[in-house]
Amino acid sequence: MKWEGNRESSNVEDRRDGDSGGSGGGMLGGRSVGIGTIVIALLGGWMFGINPMTIISLLSGGGVPSAQVQEAPAQRPPKDDQLKKFVSVVLADTEDVWTGVFAKAGGTYKEPTLVVFRGSTRTACGQGQAAMGPFYCPGDQKVYIDLGFYETLKNRLGAPGEFAQAYVIAHEVGHHVQNLMGISAKVDGMRSRVNQTQYNALSVRLELQADCFAGVWAHHAQNARQILENGDIESAMNAAAKIGDDALQRAGGGEVVPDSFTHGTSAQRQRWFSTGFQTGVVKSCDTFSARQL
Repeated sequence: MKWEGNRESSNVEDRRDGDSGGSGGGMLGGRSVGIGTIVIALLGGWMFGINPMTIISLLSGGGVPSAQVQEAPAQRPPKDDQLKKFVSVVLADTEDVWTGVFAKAGGTYKEPTLVVFRGSTRTACGQGQAAMGPFYCPGDQKVYIDLGFYETLKNRLGAPGEFAQAYVIAHEVGHHVQNLMGISAKVDGMRSRVNQTQYNALSVRLELQADCFAGVWAHHAQNARQILENGDIESAMNAAAKIGDDALQRAGGGEVVPDSFTHGTSAQRQRWFSTGFQTGVVKSCDTFSARQL
């Protein structure tokens, strides 16, 4: 992936050396939405595809404590921090793409903040943990990532490559786009009106749409800046396959249970990323109207 020398975003907040926030944190502003965490059976306690804050609360046996949200000023990545520089460049590229897409539709894109943390940190959605994997919190409109996740993506999930890493960021930004469009709130509003299996099905459509939005970003970024090198799309498609619900359940040694899916199968995640990449059109990502995913 060609990214060196490109613009870096100023919307990057580095909490790696600051107060990570203790054990507090409430559930504000809706659920946190992420590319997922890792299945318990696969990585000894990590789970994938369910609201991360709910998982942490259930595993700890606790309820939801009072809200405490940590804020910190945005900081530019140090010049010698290549991985942080990389995610800052990717975030900037998503800003450029989605600003243009929203403007063409007569709207204004509000840029999210990318929070880089280590271990744990407070969010408007509750206490964020590295074990959750990258996630988006609609309550504060921030994407959260412990950069150590990329080692997990490469070494444990078998999805190496810079463009696979960029796909992770683009997927979370896709959730931000859904939040701005009011899609996330509508899905979250259905939680008390449907059973768990039905809500899981809605979650799958939400996640697949975020995959498609990641493809839309890649389409426009390539057209505008020629960021792709040989094997990059294959790298993203491989990452999408490795984090499919069916693949993770198999890797965890368990039975594949479609009713429990919350992110979609490997084939579905690949298909919707490819749809976004091939068309570059937001309307092509309407997973909620699609008869077949």
